Amino acid sequence: MNGIQLAFLVVTLFTAAINVGIATADLAGARFVLANSAEVGVPRFWLPRLAALKLAGAAGLLLGLFDAALRPLGVAAACGLSLLYLGAITFHLHTRVLHNLAFPGFYFATAVASLALTVSS
Repeated sequence: MNGIQLAFLVVTLFTAAINVGIATADLAGARFVLANSAEVGVPRFWLPRLAALKLAGAAGLLLGLFDAALRPLGVAAACGLSLLYLGAITFHLHTRVLHNLAFPGFYFATAVASLALTVSS
């Protein structure tokens, strides 16, 4: 396994894991999720849908990671997660909620890194 393949494995697994984690928090109605979504103007009824997108993205990343024939699905999942978090960043900027912009920025960065590594692998 070369360096790019190892990075692909580690970053993709990490990105999938953190998306499962935040989707679980969305579905559980974690206090920090509810407070943040209210602050940036995301309706509460969006949370299960957003969680479903995050879980679908994580599943697509894993399928693309472990089955080369499904690599295009991994690319699509990484693109979808990147767009999802770009939307989250946009919500934060639009509402001027900048004190916690690092969180969607971090998720966006992992999704973009997964996309770059999936395409290059």
